[in-house]
Amino acid sequence: MNPISDRDQSQPLAPGLYLVATPIGNLEDITLRALRILQSVDRIACEDTRQTQKLLNHFDIHTPTVSYHMHNEGSRAEELAAELKQGARIAVVSDAGTPGIADPGGQLAAAAIAAGVAVFPIPGANAAISALIASGLPADLFTFHGFLPAKAGQRKTALEEIPRTGATHIFYEAPHRILDTLADIETVFGPTQPIVIARELTKLHEEFLRGPVNELRTQLSARPSIRGEIVLLLAPKPADEAAPQQSQSIAAQVATLIKNEALTEKEALKRVAKDRGIGKSEAYRELQREQNRLR
Repeated sequence: MNPISDRDQSQPLAPGLYLVATPIGNLEDITLRALRILQSVDRIACEDTRQTQKLLNHFDIHTPTVSYHMHNEGSRAEELAAELKQGARIAVVSDAGTPGIADPGGQLAAAAIAAGVAVFPIPGANAAISALIASGLPADLFTFHGFLPAKAGQRKTALEEIPRTGATHIFYEAPHRILDTLADIETVFGPTQPIVIARELTKLHEEFLRGPVNELRTQLSARPSIRGEIVLLLAPKPADEAAPQQSQSIAAQVATLIKNEALTEKEALKRVAKDRGIGKSEAYRELQREQNRLR
């Protein structure tokens, strides 16, 4: 791509919506373009005005701010969209990272587009992409899922629905839930499933943990506390690569999982179905047929 010319940078800022990425930890991750935009817009819509004010004060930016978060996103998006239609220049920032990626911003962008207003992405720091490129996992095909459900049953179901294609799957997770999530991954994908945990990205205590899920769960369990923002990545192998020998019966596989990994029959059957690339109902019917033949 051609570099931006000096003329482009010296022209007055065009009316429209600017989605501005901000640092996720290290203040040096702010871009020169982002600083120029934040200085030039009419006002800045912030996930938390107090958090953004720290950034603005650091760079001596005095643009007015307004709150724009998950609890007022609908009403504030309507208000800001009306201003944009009148020719306003508005920037949107989250507390850290790229607006609209597990943070407010997408609803206002959609409203602006529907109103015929120009929307400008101002790229910068993003935790998911930063974790991916340093994970060692495939980066040519990936899916970002945001946060996993907080409730155990819903979280396990979400993990069970991940397709085994070899692509990388990226999640955000809270530190107080990470051990439960790792236990669910171990149940769904097996104890040797490779994972990557990226913690406190770009900050002073940045850390990458890479290895089998059971080993990392043991390692984290031994810590007195787990702190910081976490990105969790895994790339389940395709079913035909991950599957055990098909000569072994479903009943035998289920029995082995129940014995060796203390799974319930239902959990073991789900694992076998996923490993074999078949539906849970099909696996259950085959299990019943095998059990009936043994009676």
